[in-house]
Amino acid sequence: MARVQKLKVYRTVAGFYDAYVAAPSQKAALAAWGSDRDLFARGIAEQVTDPALIAEPLASPGTVVKHSRGTTAEQIAALPEQRAPAAPRDADADADPKPTAKPRAKPQAKPKPRPKRDELDAAEEALTSLRADFNRKKKDLAEREAALAQDRRALEQARSSRMEAAEDALRGQKQAYEEAVRRWRASQD
Repeated sequence: MARVQKLKVYRTVAGFYDAYVAAPSQKAALAAWGSDRDLFARGIAEQVTDPALIAEPLASPGTVVKHSRGTTAEQIAALPEQRAPAAPRDADADADPKPTAKPRAKPQAKPKPRPKRDELDAAEEALTSLRADFNRKKKDLAEREAALAQDRRALEQARSSRMEAAEDALRGQKQAYEEAVRRWRASQD
């Protein structure tokens, strides 16, 4: 008989997401994430036991399930401010006290804003929601199938015992009828 391994749920950071996976070991979790480094030893990955967080990964063992670490606005707000790089110092400028004329710099065009991820995030969340809904419905069907199979076994057992009793009753009634007919014929002679 094959040995069934108990699954544990592990989590690591994947960009703006937490990536969860239900696996029998840390090594299997690393393989599911596609990592060739020990993220657990580096403190980047951990085992999760919170029932609210482990339900979805346990429904699809070995599949990486991503959850956003916050809204897009919260993630953008958490980014560090970007500062303009300092101009390189010219070693000769410190030695020569005379001011030098600097060429007039061209005004830089305002950079285009970074594309918004709102639609991508919404699509990822929709897919995650659909997967969870599918897995929940699949589990419900499996439970209903198991209950129906149990009902079928009980019905077949009840049928078997009732049929046996009915067949015994029929045989008894048939014998009694045949005996009554035999006595009736004997009385007719």
